[in-house]
Amino acid sequence: MTLNGCIGLFLISLTSFGQLTPVASKLPFEDEIRAFEKTDQTTPVPHNPIVFTGSSSIRLWENVADYFPKKTILQRGFGGSQLSEVLLYADRIIIPYHPKQVVLYAGENDIATGKLTGQQTYERFVKLFDHVRQKLPNVLFTFISIKPSPSRRTFFLENDIANQLIKDYLAKRKNTQFVDIRPVMLTKAGQPVPELFKPDSLHMLPEGYKRWAKVLEPYLK
Repeated sequence: MTLNGCIGLFLISLTSFGQLTPVASKLPFEDEIRAFEKTDQTTPVPHNPIVFTGSSSIRLWENVADYFPKKTILQRGFGGSQLSEVLLYADRIIIPYHPKQVVLYAGENDIATGKLTGQQTYERFVKLFDHVRQKLPNVLFTFISIKPSPSRRTFFLENDIANQLIKDYLAKRKNTQFVDIRPVMLTKAGQPVPELFKPDSLHMLPEGYKRWAKVLEPYLK
């Protein structure tokens, strides 16, 4: 056999091997979701909790239950997630707990990282809401408004569009709440309060969460 023939057979074999053994792609944040499931196997899951879920503003609120000692809180925030990813994992981190209330913070990354418009972000929210409502028809659904992060000033307009569309949408549906946390995070001049944020001007310091908790308290079931 000629050299060219040998090379041809070798390339064919590589192609065939690749077709038979595709490389499985890992879903985003799968490790974090599995960590939650592992915790559920070793730690008793509270009955009908209030599930806090969404992106890093929830994930980094690790002691959220301490802010609401009279409530049964289950924190299930993960990574820098977007609304589409909360939907992807809803059947694993929301639905199984049969919560009496779902508190969601998401959408900020859809706009800043996913480069979506406020309208597109709203449409993603509707898909997530409809899914949760179908599985949990009586659950109280609470959306925390997209916050004004100083590092993401260029997205404030799209954030406001998404917030208003989501607020209007929820106002027409039962057992829903739109919690606007923006007023306590802005100065009188309408600028983000820098003391509420870490050096990255994105994630919050404890003072930011204290303000969130004060606003959220009356809305928790």
